[in-house]
Amino acid sequence: MTGAPGELVLAEHRGPVLVLTFNRPAKLNAWTDELEDRYFALLDTAEDDPDIRAVVVTGAGRGFCAGADLRRLQAIGKASEADRARRRPRDMPLSLRKPLIGAINGVAAGLGMVEALYCDIRFGSPSARFTTAFAQRGLIAEYGISWLLPRLVGHSRATDLLLSSRMVDAEEAFRIGLLDHLVPTGSVVDAAVTYAADLARHCSPLSMATIKSQLSNDADGTYADSVTRAEGLMLQAFRGSDVVEGVASHLDKRPPDFPSLPVRSSDVPV
Repeated sequence: MTGAPGELVLAEHRGPVLVLTFNRPAKLNAWTDELEDRYFALLDTAEDDPDIRAVVVTGAGRGFCAGADLRRLQAIGKASEADRARRRPRDMPLSLRKPLIGAINGVAAGLGMVEALYCDIRFGSPSARFTTAFAQRGLIAEYGISWLLPRLVGHSRATDLLLSSRMVDAEEAFRIGLLDHLVPTGSVVDAAVTYAADLARHCSPLSMATIKSQLSNDADGTYADSVTRAEGLMLQAFRGSDVVEGVASHLDKRPPDFPSLPVRSSDVPV
């Protein structure tokens, strides 16, 4: 684990998996600009680190993230546009090419729920809980949750959760699709890391990055458009080395040895 005890986000390397931990346990990891800057900077570094093939994010203590720090939120109405400007867009985690796995260990509220939904896959402990919270704070559906949530749980359920701000426990979250994996016993972080490490060992980083891009780009398009784009991407894949290695490793009954993702400045298409 790297970072001083007071560091707002801790970073731990577990083989090819980077574990990031929001670290304000006394405040249920309530979100601040400083925590955001640290989290996004660590994701930025992970993006081009060839030794990191997946990222797991969780919270210290009893919560994942209780949303925006309300003491700081009190002053937001007096802040200027310059004060509210951020160095990176709030949905920056969605642009990560590598798998981002949420290990939801407690409450994920408001912005904390949004951050959980930015993850590609979510594991939850029995103490995981979700609330949109926005309507109870006089706010609106923030940072794309009105787009993300209906695609996970359906329009009417999303409407229910956004209008009521009611708390959803782990069992319901798993049933309606907020959680992909419910971990009834043991460490939710360990379960998420095991899953992430399996992706790192057996799946092509380039394939996973391309698939993430397809899922994002095809979300609002037609089936025909998706097929057309896939045809072009398939030709690119056939010309690459990952297909050769994937087939050879399967026939040889050995783990594949896929190369790391090219860095973002590379001319290699991703």
